[in-house]
Amino acid sequence: MRNKINDPQTLLEKLKRKKKNGKRIVFTNGCFDLIHIGHTRYLTQAKELGDILVVAINSDQSVKSIKGNKRPIIPQFERAEVLAALEAVDYVAIFDELDPHKIISCLKPDILVKGGDWKKESVIGREIVESNGGEVIIIPFIDGVSTSKIVEKIQGMR
Repeated sequence: MRNKINDPQTLLEKLKRKKKNGKRIVFTNGCFDLIHIGHTRYLTQAKELGDILVVAINSDQSVKSIKGNKRPIIPQFERAEVLAALEAVDYVAIFDELDPHKIISCLKPDILVKGGDWKKESVIGREIVESNGGEVIIIPFIDGVSTSKIVEKIQGMR
């Protein structure tokens, strides 16, 4: 399972070999702080769009910058390991930037996937993927399921 977790440069070399063999690379990213059914369904659907599913997660520092000092709840290496344990996920990488533009530029996936809370036009990395002949796909959002709602529920139980 841990062999699924790679730094972006190592992952790039692995993906180059996969692409040479005709494999289609699907990429998605996010914080994935508390894994829930919305995530597992989303990742399963993403995997069905190609051959290799890469999930890039925001580092702890990146999550703090985006979501505030109380997040993430789960440290980056634990989040990466949980994702790597999922059947649909082939590789996991951690990135430090606030957005995935740099890692998308590096990996150049064939398909870029985001959840239904995104508009295709505003997906970061869209222009990179499309300029290389790839596509951006939005997977429908599952209403009522989110990490923020789970955190709020837990806080309300105190």
